[in-house]
Amino acid sequence: MKVLLAHTPEMRRNYYGDRSLNGLRATAEVILHESDETLDVAGLVRAARDVDIIVADRMTEGSGEIFAQLPHLRAFVRCAVDIRNVDVEAASQAGVLVTRAGPGFVQAVAELALGFMVDLSRGVSRTTAAYQAGRKPEARMGRQLAGSRIGIIGYGSIGRYLAEIAKVLRMEVLVADPFATVSDAAIRHVSLDELLAASDYVVCLAIANEATENLIGEAALARMQNHAVFVNLSRGNLIDEAALARALLENRIAGAAMDVGRAPDQMPTPELAKLPNVIATPHVGGLTPQAIEYQSLETVRQVEAIVRGEVPQGAVNADRWTRRP
Repeated sequence: MKVLLAHTPEMRRNYYGDRSLNGLRATAEVILHESDETLDVAGLVRAARDVDIIVADRMTEGSGEIFAQLPHLRAFVRCAVDIRNVDVEAASQAGVLVTRAGPGFVQAVAELALGFMVDLSRGVSRTTAAYQAGRKPEARMGRQLAGSRIGIIGYGSIGRYLAEIAKVLRMEVLVADPFATVSDAAIRHVSLDELLAASDYVVCLAIANEATENLIGEAALARMQNHAVFVNLSRGNLIDEAALARALLENRIAGAAMDVGRAPDQMPTPELAKLPNVIATPHVGGLTPQAIEYQSLETVRQVEAIVRGEVPQGAVNADRWTRRP
């Protein structure tokens, strides 16, 4: 069988290591995408003309147009959790299997959340920038995490892990998630409005979908305390960025941190990221060797199963997979 690894060379270096690539090569003939440009629809169709399986990074769109044009394609394997830019219905109609990777980045993202909270509270980035620019930094009073209240929006894998860390740090933990059950007596399960009004740190980890579009907007931000900070490690479309910018510029909240935004590839929006009370990172929450290897090796296991004609873990439309080997 032939496998197209659709990652650009840069994405391959960062998100698909040698161990995983060697694993693919031990299972099938591997074709590498060597251009620095992400494959668009036409480019993907050309590159995958004779392949059985596409292993795609999060930037490679699984448009509905491709599946009918690739009669040899058996599976579209996404090396990421997010498959919102994959037309699963079109793939299903063509009999093509779609898979996704599991959340191997839970610890990495939770650790970044902690780093954001410490930075916002103690001015690490701000004072470092002042020193590096030859200015005398201002020594401001900080806030310690112990004794503070963290509000976690979304109680999935990352939210649960972060809550446990926060408890160890002697933080009071609030959770807002209408679909979750919280059995830990040390964690308060509250409404979103109550969480926003009571928390010193608001950490957004909710799932991004139509229902959560602009979940944090003008009204939500107005409920936050003036000294509170907002951290987004989910997706940019949960946030009304214009409303967040106004709240920051008017000092209605103390600061914000973001690893995601509405710029391409879910990067923070530069206009928002450059505000003085904002810290931002370029969508690197899951960019650690452990997290990346977890997801890339999972795609290897999925390809191995597909080659054997088996339904792999992570399949999202197995009941409509008719192009089996």
